[in-house]
Amino acid sequence: MDHRPPHPSHRQVGEPRLPLLAVPFALIAAVTVVDVLAPPDVHLGPFLVAAPALTASFAGPWMTGFVGAVAVAAQVSVAVVRTTATDLNHTFQIIALVLISIFVTLFAHLREVHEKQLTQLRSVAQAAQEVVLRPLRDRMGPLRLASVYLAAEAEAQIGGDLYAATRTPHGTRLIVGDVRGKGLEAVGDAALVLGAFRAAAHQEGDLPTLVAYLEAAVAADPDGADEPADDPGEAFTTAAVLDIPDREMTLRLISCGHPPPLLLRGGRAIPLEVDHPAPPLGLTRYVDTGFAPQSFSFEPGDVVLLYTDGVIEARDAEGAFYPLPERAADWPGDGPDALLRHLCADLLAHSPGGSLGDDAAMVAIERVTGG
Repeated sequence: MDHRPPHPSHRQVGEPRLPLLAVPFALIAAVTVVDVLAPPDVHLGPFLVAAPALTASFAGPWMTGFVGAVAVAAQVSVAVVRTTATDLNHTFQIIALVLISIFVTLFAHLREVHEKQLTQLRSVAQAAQEVVLRPLRDRMGPLRLASVYLAAEAEAQIGGDLYAATRTPHGTRLIVGDVRGKGLEAVGDAALVLGAFRAAAHQEGDLPTLVAYLEAAVAADPDGADEPADDPGEAFTTAAVLDIPDREMTLRLISCGHPPPLLLRGGRAIPLEVDHPAPPLGLTRYVDTGFAPQSFSFEPGDVVLLYTDGVIEARDAEGAFYPLPERAADWPGDGPDALLRHLCADLLAHSPGGSLGDDAAMVAIERVTGG
């Protein structure tokens, strides 16, 4: 099952919050009544500017302008009742109120335009996430899967963390990774890695050849040149790539500078540390190394947890990192979906205000049968 953070329900742009509209109108009525009854040397008219100014903070330009017009009409009424509309004091109050109403109406218009732009950006971000980071299937051969993506920014829906899974004739291959950097550039790099994985995962015969293909895709110049970038550390992706055969009770892992997966078995969380990790994708050309897969036992009932560093680098109010192995080991065991629900709730509770400092992704894989 693929979990996505629920998108907040945004009100329609420019739609007034009806309960709040009572406040400016009540303010206009109160100031008008008190101003009419006040002694001749007391003038409360300037307080009427608060009505359109308050309305501009939550309503659109049409409603703000309407409230401003009502406030001006109220000020004129006060002037007529107390003296005359042409009284110098009231004339200046009316002129000032008209000008301020025009100004805050313009402000409400600009805010409405900005909200429309944000709404469009949210829609684009959601569409990009659905295209780039596709939901994983609940079941792939003898495996049950679940995944989750937690964005650090409230308005963001996708970043540089990535995961994908694909079937091969003999099993399932998975990748989880983290692109260096943030923003649209990181999204583009993540899409590049995912596209290369999806294109080659079911074609390449063995895991080292697949990872070499991913390395070539990441290391290639964006314009198609073969020359390395001026800054060798400019772009790279940490990744864990797994091959899980259907009929062998093992998994094969190549780690490219990525945090080790956790094997959950018998109430323990066992880090799957490889003996010879490779550098992150995009940097292996600068290091004389190969891609050596390492095998680990993976039996029915076992769960493997893949994650990005946004999980283990989440800090609490005192600066302590999130203890993922301990918290994962405390999981009572009820499938990968329940595991991720448990960890997500616990991770957000660990982070101050439920806000992460970096994007985080997790994938849980359970072997259900022996094939």
